[in-house]
Amino acid sequence: MKSSFFLSFLCLTTVCLSQPQIESAFRIARLKYNGGGDWYNGPTEEPNLLRFVRQCTNIDVNPEYEYVDLSSDKLFSYSFLFMTGHGNIAFSDYEVQRLRTFLMNGGFLYADDDYGMDGAFRREMKKVFPEQNLVDLPFTYGLYHCQFQFPNGVPKTHEHDGHPPQGFGIFYKGRLVVFYTYESNPSDGWDDPEVHNDPEPVRQDALRFGTNIVVWALTQ
Repeated sequence: MKSSFFLSFLCLTTVCLSQPQIESAFRIARLKYNGGGDWYNGPTEEPNLLRFVRQCTNIDVNPEYEYVDLSSDKLFSYSFLFMTGHGNIAFSDYEVQRLRTFLMNGGFLYADDDYGMDGAFRREMKKVFPEQNLVDLPFTYGLYHCQFQFPNGVPKTHEHDGHPPQGFGIFYKGRLVVFYTYESNPSDGWDDPEVHNDPEPVRQDALRFGTNIVVWALTQ
């Protein structure tokens, strides 16, 4: 009897140890995409933002640079994807379906136009949610007020074409699943200070705004 119990316990332990360990700390995964755009630029952005989030909130974070592509088995181990770049984006039909499934099942995507990806991003997102358009979020929307106050919406980090910054969203069953910033580029403000030499108040605004995005994504 003891021998049978021991064997059962040993089998159960072996099964448990063979399962992938679940990361409890919040992580951001940089979305790797095809098409030629520089999806990889600014690798200090996410670690710096996550360290700032840890200072300003009680969110447990893992401040590491991680990336994932839509076909990877690792995709669904993340809840928050971030994408940026200056050029083209191209999703395959399989990647379109994977991203749609990710977003419809609790995932969140933040995309920041680093100057030059707007047309490609809008085209590819229309494949992911053909029944929806990106909608301009009003300044009263909760993301702009959930941790730090941004009464005028998205802060202007970089000049780009000189147009007002905008924040757009796609919703699924009332939940914001895609947030897109245009003519603003707050993620560049997360970089190490010497990368863009932004004034410190501008950089702090970008980090505060990034914190709002994280808090909103985690508390909806």
